[in-house]
Amino acid sequence: MKQKKKERRPFKGLFYVVGYILTQRFVVILLLLAQIILIFYMFAALRQYAGKLAIIFQALAAVTAVYILNKRSKAEFKIGWLVPLVAFPLFTVAIYFYLNNQYAARHTRKLYAQKTADTSGFLRQDKRVLAELKARDEQTYRYACYMKDFAGYPAQRNSIVRYFGSGETKHPVMLEELKKAKHYIFIEMFIIDRGSMWDEIHEILAQKAAEGVDVRLIYDGMGSQNILPFNYHKRLTEQGIKTRVFQPFLPLLSSVQNNRDHRKIVVIDGHTGFTGGDNFADEYVNRITRFGYWKDTSVMIKGDAVWNLTMMFLQMWEVIGREGRSEYRDYLPHHYRTEKYVSDGFVIAYGDSPLDDEDVGEISYINILNTAVDYCYISTPYLILNEELISALTFAAKRGVDVRVMVPGIPDKPYIKIMGESFFGELMRKGVKIYEFNGFNHAKMFVSDDRRAIVGTINLDYRSLYLHFENGCFMYDMPAVLDIKADFEKMFAEDCREVTPEDLTNRPRIRRFMAAMLKILEPML
Repeated sequence: MKQKKKERRPFKGLFYVVGYILTQRFVVILLLLAQIILIFYMFAALRQYAGKLAIIFQALAAVTAVYILNKRSKAEFKIGWLVPLVAFPLFTVAIYFYLNNQYAARHTRKLYAQKTADTSGFLRQDKRVLAELKARDEQTYRYACYMKDFAGYPAQRNSIVRYFGSGETKHPVMLEELKKAKHYIFIEMFIIDRGSMWDEIHEILAQKAAEGVDVRLIYDGMGSQNILPFNYHKRLTEQGIKTRVFQPFLPLLSSVQNNRDHRKIVVIDGHTGFTGGDNFADEYVNRITRFGYWKDTSVMIKGDAVWNLTMMFLQMWEVIGREGRSEYRDYLPHHYRTEKYVSDGFVIAYGDSPLDDEDVGEISYINILNTAVDYCYISTPYLILNEELISALTFAAKRGVDVRVMVPGIPDKPYIKIMGESFFGELMRKGVKIYEFNGFNHAKMFVSDDRRAIVGTINLDYRSLYLHFENGCFMYDMPAVLDIKADFEKMFAEDCREVTPEDLTNRPRIRRFMAAMLKILEPML
């Protein structure tokens, strides 16, 4: 049979380019670049006075450098400012103080701090739970005390956790739980993309809203900006799905734009919750193929531990809406619960905010590394490490802990993979094993010694650890911990290849050079 000749479309590429130019994101980026160019031009115009004002300019740059060095922040962020300060002193001084002295950023920080303080009384730790944990494990008890006193999230019992090793196994379970909702559904998501997955969720949410269920949705203004129609949140609200957008991406130079809502939270009637790495888009359930097989993981929590997720959502909902306190007691886990959930373990569902002084996500990961005795398995899609994490990883390996880090074999961002490879050599020389997954693993997980595990949204990169709103679920002595370990062992045996010293030796020089150049941009990646 004669094959039909494929029709050529000479303007297909042109249509794609024009389509992208007309998107909201492109316009916003263009306007942001225009602001940067304008500021640069204004200060370039002062160069005609450079001779007369050289000493003043140098002094101003020096004072700024001293200020940056003494500011409480990560060394990598300081270097990220000091390098351009040397190359473009006056321009960098202007941008630095402009971005770090903005009313919007201060106001948002104040609002969030006030909301956290106002709601702290609803996140009190049950002292009996702490006493039981102390009798079981002193180290985990100390971690729980830190989470209670500094992060604000109590350890819980009376909970069960189910682990899902893929988006396609979790999705039908979540749909069934959503269908059971009788009182409220709270969803906080970084990305929502229209497709078959979202269509199925959307249909249930609209139906539940029509039945009188309180349905609320938060999505991030940047994560979903280029894939959802303009004012999509208004369309959903008209359907009864109360929707708010976290910090819409605006054409305004602001440090606030750096702080995105990367959390993934689903709460149903207070007693059932979901969290993990997966967003609402078809690639997360492998209905479309991007970067090979998409590996993502999540957990379903039932019982008292869901309360922390509920409070995280309500805090964010009220900060975005600039409104007062809800009747939080109406959302307590036992309020609409008929079942009893009994487990021998402990759960801490926790959030991490870039607007306070606690790096909860990083500390939780380092805690697992520091307490590991036999093994610590790690999965992350992005590997951009600071000195603290490198030290924790390598010290654990030096102590004889079997430390393994799984990264994607097929990355979604090639430049991130190049950056990640620059850490392989030091880690491997000190005993850390690196594995590449045969596809794209988007899972963010730690597990150690058959006792402790974390599943959540937090990547091993600067954005997740310091700039985004994130969340995770810490488990101690829960049966799900063994399920997570078994999934890791299956992946190491069947779905991964271990990176060898020869792989590093054979790495093209151009990749090494690119990694060195990207080092300056580490905190932004």
